[in-house]
Amino acid sequence: MTREIVKREGEAERPFDLVMNAAARKDAPWSERQNEILNDSAFELARETISAWPGYEPTPLVALPGLAAEAGVAAIHYKDEAGRFGLGSFKALGGAYAVARLLCREISAQTGSEVGIEQILSGQHRDKVAAITVCCATDGNHGRSVAWGAQTFGCRCVIFIHATVSEARKLAIESYGAEVRRCKGNYDDSVREAQETATREGWFVVSDTSYPGYMEIPKDVMQGYELMAAEAFEALDEKPTHIFLQTGVGGMAAAVSAQAKRRWGTERPLIVLADPDLSACWVDSFRAGKPTPVEGDLDTLMAGLACGEVSALAWEILQDHGDAAMALPDDAAVAIMRRLAEPAEGDPPVVAGESAVAGLAGLFAAMADDEARAALSLGPKSNVLVFGTEGDTDPELYAELVGADAETIRKRTA
Repeated sequence: MTREIVKREGEAERPFDLVMNAAARKDAPWSERQNEILNDSAFELARETISAWPGYEPTPLVALPGLAAEAGVAAIHYKDEAGRFGLGSFKALGGAYAVARLLCREISAQTGSEVGIEQILSGQHRDKVAAITVCCATDGNHGRSVAWGAQTFGCRCVIFIHATVSEARKLAIESYGAEVRRCKGNYDDSVREAQETATREGWFVVSDTSYPGYMEIPKDVMQGYELMAAEAFEALDEKPTHIFLQTGVGGMAAAVSAQAKRRWGTERPLIVLADPDLSACWVDSFRAGKPTPVEGDLDTLMAGLACGEVSALAWEILQDHGDAAMALPDDAAVAIMRRLAEPAEGDPPVVAGESAVAGLAGLFAAMADDEARAALSLGPKSNVLVFGTEGDTDPELYAELVGADAETIRKRTA
């Protein structure tokens, strides 16, 4: 049976849920099916392609010894994606890379000869590229990445956002030349509307989630995300014992877990997923032992994680290699945003958006609870890696939540 951390009679209410995934094992093999989704050769192609783009450089891996001491662990390393290609989030690695791969495939098919991204970038096939329309649904960051990729490579782009995506995020996407359409309902409703429109119009969906009948492009998105994981792993002096990951549909978490599993095998770190409590589809799915959707409006401050259905491809990986899932309230994320902005002794200030810190919030929640700490084998020798997947991608909201804008925060010292 799936092991679940639950409140016992007489205990104070826990501010989180934690479900251990009974199917996951560190010695579970990297299966042939999983290797069809993400693999070393496809990763090397992604690394070679993305690292050749103008403006590429690895993002910082920030050591936070002061915060680690507060948490009660040996080390916390924070992969800071706020500066990625000027887009403010790790999503630049996925959506834009998938656009590039799609355009290469389509133009190659049209011309009858192999076309690489360097030819697309040079404008050699400008008219053919301009006739292609890509689209996707987004909470904000993925759509910005797809729009940036479309603008960079020269194709048309239409982005679908749901009812609660902020106007600031809408304007940010439009700044990259995309048409933005707001839909009724939640994120999963916007995914369906994007697919239905693309089918009707002959457009190409570039989604970071996968579902029956739509599996190939999300592999490219996830393969791009693996570069973030590889950069972090290569910058560490020693292997982490734990990786805490905010999840959403699960593409990023699956990519990080895949890179960790293929790199370290049975010695991989313990992998913990974290989501908002009103859209914790991974908690519900691990509890049920199968993909299980969360219904309702999924209303959460952590807008980038407001996803009610797990990605089918991510499930293929995380059902074996994701050890636990947590559900956390919004105020846990806000507390971590503020703590990073007001650095502990010896730490630099970090600007982290509201969807960037669920993993780190999960670590602090678990360390404050005896049973959760034991279930996750956390303690003073734990070496924890987290991924700060966005900066202040909604600057007004960030300043409202933290009490100062990003520029002010970055000037602070401990």
